[in-house]
Amino acid sequence: MGDLLQKKLFAAGSQLVTAVGLGGEGILRTTGRAPHAQKVIQEAIAQGLTYFDSAPAYQDSERYLGSFWKENPSRRQKIFQASKTGKRDRKGALSELENSLRRLHTDYLDLWQIHDIRNRDDLAALSNPDGALEAFVEAKKAGKVRYIGVTGHHDPKILAQAVREWPVDAVMMPVNPVEELLGGFLTTTLAEARQRKIAVIGMKILGASHYILPKFNISADLLIRYGLSHGITVGIVGCSAPDEVQTLSRAGRSNKPITVSEKEHILNVFKPYSRKLAFYRGVI
Repeated sequence: MGDLLQKKLFAAGSQLVTAVGLGGEGILRTTGRAPHAQKVIQEAIAQGLTYFDSAPAYQDSERYLGSFWKENPSRRQKIFQASKTGKRDRKGALSELENSLRRLHTDYLDLWQIHDIRNRDDLAALSNPDGALEAFVEAKKAGKVRYIGVTGHHDPKILAQAVREWPVDAVMMPVNPVEELLGGFLTTTLAEARQRKIAVIGMKILGASHYILPKFNISADLLIRYGLSHGITVGIVGCSAPDEVQTLSRAGRSNKPITVSEKEHILNVFKPYSRKLAFYRGVI
């Protein structure tokens, strides 16, 4: 993935989406911290990032971003704004889309995603008549969203099935060392996305690695470069401060490939902690 086809798919206006983007976690997944959030968003803009993630489930993320686009309307056309819905029914999804557009102060989303599918019940509820998948297709035809996607971090086989069976343009999935060690998202799901030639958004690139990073010679920069080495379309990281945005941006611009020795070091460090750090999967 990450080839010209996917990069052309994910374009903010005439500008290709940057290799890294601002995730919806970090400061965006808070409430009542608008001044701090604005500093992080401003730094992301200053660094030239074009992909901005959000979701109704991420507390005030849409409001923080929407406030910035309202005050800086010319910026909106130059960025790629993504959001999601966890609703499983058509009516609920369409209603939440309207709320997202209102909070984000925009009349369209560049990417609207089915949020966090976990099991076969999710697949059935979304695919059945009057399921949310109908809302996604309708919204794309109506021009309220440019592209549609699906996200998941629980079951790689379930997410791969969604990629295979649904008319999605993108998939968001975990991309980090424990996924290479455990297998699943970087084998089953990524392979299906490549077969479909759809865009891949890497999330959980740092995972819960802050628990072990202080003990070993592994930086956030190294983990971001590791994630990008899998040929994804864009890697997103939630940031809590402007300096974290600067680190993310530098890693995205570096184009420095992971060396064999760096990769071996990363995997050796993560191996004893792999199941613990894959907490986001639930029981594995």
